[in-house]
Amino acid sequence: MSTMTEHTFDAVSVGDELPATAYTVQRINLVQYAGASGDFNVIHWNDRIANAVGLPGVIAHGMYTMALGGRFVSEWVGDPGAVAEYGVRFTSMVPVPDDDAGATVEFSGTISAKDEERRTATVDITAVCNGTKVLGKAQAVVRLP
Repeated sequence: MSTMTEHTFDAVSVGDELPATAYTVQRINLVQYAGASGDFNVIHWNDRIANAVGLPGVIAHGMYTMALGGRFVSEWVGDPGAVAEYGVRFTSMVPVPDDDAGATVEFSGTISAKDEERRTATVDITAVCNGTKVLGKAQAVVRLP
């Protein structure tokens, strides 16, 4: 049974807020993402190298952080195929400590526009880690039944 909820065009309004969701990012997630994406850049798994290039330690792949935002929206809309457009700008890093807690990225969103003709809603997404906004201009357009 799916835990996703389907939202309809007529049931959402500009200004509606999506329920906030937090995702935990641990080192194992970075290893899994590296394997899936082929991005084995050392800064995503080796603290010594990450520190040597001026980073606070291992950081999450930017595209992994972006993918979490896509997950946030697709879980809300109830159908990953309903996400018609999605874009972000990377504004800050997600440091991932080598411990059992990892990092937490908190997502929230607001319906900023609706298109009656296309039956779509635009969702402005906010992503924050340790009090810092990590995605900028994050926005998705979703098709709604």
